[in-house]
Amino acid sequence: MKTRGPRQALVGVLAVVLVVLAWVVVRAAEGPPAPGVPDSPAQAGRVATSTTPGGTGRAATDPRSGLPWVAEPSLPPEARHTLALIRAGGPFPYPRSDNQTFANRERLLPAEPRGYYREFTVVTPGSSDRGPRRIIAGSGGERYWTADHYASFRRIQEGP
Repeated sequence: MKTRGPRQALVGVLAVVLVVLAWVVVRAAEGPPAPGVPDSPAQAGRVATSTTPGGTGRAATDPRSGLPWVAEPSLPPEARHTLALIRAGGPFPYPRSDNQTFANRERLLPAEPRGYYREFTVVTPGSSDRGPRRIIAGSGGERYWTADHYASFRRIQEGP
């Protein structure tokens, strides 16, 4: 039985590297998934098991944005306080940063004209700065929650 030489092994390794590289290039060209579309099996499981505010157990996504819903009572107390401040028109804890235009650069929220979205800080206990938590308010009345500084959003189902 004849064994492969070092040249054949190198060609095999290069072929595998080229296949992996081609896969990475194709995935990068596809771009990020659309809002609300899972990009991994783990995320698919999370979306599929989210529950409606009434607890029906079925997937609950906002039909306009494709984002999962989160019931207002499920938000941290600081987020509920920020919602109350938004409804009252302030005052906000960070007057230079709060109630300013949110540009939606991440394109995770529905596309709207500049100035449509406003940003509000949700105080993060223990943080020495504004922290990562925000509520984004659309001029149409919709509200979005992010706990990870715009990496992901959930549409807020307001009310008790």
